[in-house]
Amino acid sequence: MRLSARVDYALRAAAELAAAGAPRTVDQLAGAQTIPAKYLESILGELRRGGILRSQRGPEGGYRLARPAAEISIADIIRVLDGELANVRGSRPEQLDYVGAAVPLQQVWIALRASERAILEKVSLEHIARAEMPDSVAALIAEPAAWI
Repeated sequence: MRLSARVDYALRAAAELAAAGAPRTVDQLAGAQTIPAKYLESILGELRRGGILRSQRGPEGGYRLARPAAEISIADIIRVLDGELANVRGSRPEQLDYVGAAVPLQQVWIALRASERAILEKVSLEHIARAEMPDSVAALIAEPAAWI
C-alpha cells in the first residue's frame, strides 16, 4: 500500500486534533508536525468538505474534528483524500475483467482490500491519540516480521 504525502499529513494533523481535544490553527498543526502550512491548509479544507473537520473563525477559532475521535477511522480520512482504499488503474477490484491465467488476480485484489479494511477501518483517531491499537492490530504489530 502506498500512501500519498497528503494522506500522511492529513493523518498527522488529525492525530494532533484528536490529542488536543480543542481547536487548533493551521500554524499550530503545521508547527507540531513540521508540515508546510500552505499545503496543510489545502488538505484541511478537503477534510472539512469531506465532513471530517469543522472550522471556526475568530480568536478562538481553528480546526476541530467534526465527530468524536472514536468515530473517525484512518480509512475515512484516506477515502476523503484519495478515494477507494484499493483500486487497480482507477477501478474497484470487483469491476475488473481479467481473462485467461490472470483471472485469479481479481481475487488477490479483493483479498488485499479486505485486509486493508480490517486494519484501516478499525483504527480510529482515538486509538492514535491514546497510542492504543485495537487487539487485532496490536497482534499484527507484535510479530517481529511485521517490522522488517
